[in-house]
Amino acid sequence: ANADAFWKRAVHDGFIPGTAVTSGGPATSAQGQASGSGLLASGRGPEPRAESPEPRAQSQSPPGLEIIFRPDPTIWDGSYANNGWLQELPKPLSKLTWDTSAWISPKLAAERGLSNGDVIELKYRGHTAKMPTWTMPGHPNESVTVFFGYGRTKAGRVGNTDETGQQFNAYRLRTSDAPWFGNGLEISKTGERYLLATTQEHHLMEGRAPVRVASLEEYIKDPAVIAHQGHAFPKTLTLYPDHVYDGYKWGMAIDLTSCTGCGACTTACVAENNIPVVGKDQVSRGREMHWIRVDHYFEGDPEKPETIKSYHQPIPCMQCENAPCEVVCPVAATTHSSEGLNDMTYNRCVGTRYCSNNCPYKVRRFNFLEYADWYTTTLEPMRNPDVTVRSRGIMEKCTYCVQRINHARIDSKKEDRKIRDGEVVTACQATCPAEAIVFGDMNDPNSRVNQVKAQQRNYGILEDLNTRPRTTYLAAIRNPNPELEPARAAGHTEQH
Repeated sequence: ANADAFWKRAVHDGFIPGTAVTSGGPATSAQGQASGSGLLASGRGPEPRAESPEPRAQSQSPPGLEIIFRPDPTIWDGSYANNGWLQELPKPLSKLTWDTSAWISPKLAAERGLSNGDVIELKYRGHTAKMPTWTMPGHPNESVTVFFGYGRTKAGRVGNTDETGQQFNAYRLRTSDAPWFGNGLEISKTGERYLLATTQEHHLMEGRAPVRVASLEEYIKDPAVIAHQGHAFPKTLTLYPDHVYDGYKWGMAIDLTSCTGCGACTTACVAENNIPVVGKDQVSRGREMHWIRVDHYFEGDPEKPETIKSYHQPIPCMQCENAPCEVVCPVAATTHSSEGLNDMTYNRCVGTRYCSNNCPYKVRRFNFLEYADWYTTTLEPMRNPDVTVRSRGIMEKCTYCVQRINHARIDSKKEDRKIRDGEVVTACQATCPAEAIVFGDMNDPNSRVNQVKAQQRNYGILEDLNTRPRTTYLAAIRNPNPELEPARAAGHTEQH
């Protein structure tokens, strides 16, 4: 009972009292063993700490920077380095693909004259490695984070790296007595540059507030605070009456409070819809083929890491009621279905890319080359037989997993009934561990998607363009511990 109470209190507060790290760097091995034994002996958390000795005039930490070792967010410790789906999955914060990097803070980057892609030499306890740098807002100023999994030579055709990439191996620096962090790292600029392929060039909201955020206190005080963050526009700017959907009217809602930016939805969509892997070179040219991406934004003061907050926003096709892509296609390859879906007819598409140019959400993907492998027979069982494999010169995008809708339609017709709420589950919805995605029939007043969209947190992005998106979002609601909110107390709310 005491252990349960301790755990619930720690989860509620967001931290464990008395566990703050004292100044002077990481604890020594003896200190770590002492604190760990207290935790194991009682079973109720750390024992009360003894009075700290008087601070010495000089820190006991070795000179240099702190180094932090972490598994890679997509390929972990290198176990999945030969998986092309995971290599091409953008990492949650940096949005890098196919490579690793050494994370540094904007302040450290400015002090050392470093920018994204500059190669540095890292020296730690007699070991040396090289890595390209990546500036990460919110990263501690005197630390460098490196990730495992890259620099392998016998991972396989996908995971093997060239001679340059073999130097980007964090295991070269890791020691058995300090496997996760340590002090004494020295870095130096080599003058070399390395191409890093990222799917998001910047993390600025540009004043459009695609992600809307409020604290729980603000939302309880005024539930309309979310609506006030955008501009109020009439539902329609046309003289024509709205189309009446007599059957189904599909829609989606995504809860930004629940989304963690893990990217599982992206990989599930790749598996479901036969989306090809294009490789680092094509990603660096902006030619990735993912039908759903997860955008990432920062909020706070870049000069103060403790003020930085992070937000994620999945972006599939919005399935606009007034879709800009439909009106510009010269061959009617993209049209509106009787159920409100923005359909793609692949064998009509001639590749003008007018639709992609006219899409404000930038969710359309074009096959610049023959990305799909038509000839390797061992890959055939991997493909979904219900989804067309696209060829060169064809535009494609999210379809709301129309093949799953059709499967449910066939089953319902056999039983002479309507499709039940929750019977159609899109691939991204099925795999989301946080259950942030809701999909269903907007014509059903009792459907879950209608109930979610009825909340005052619900909003659409770029609604001022009169696209009338079917995919909408529930604004992120934050409920932080006041003691962990230095940014709000200081009045820093700059968005990036």
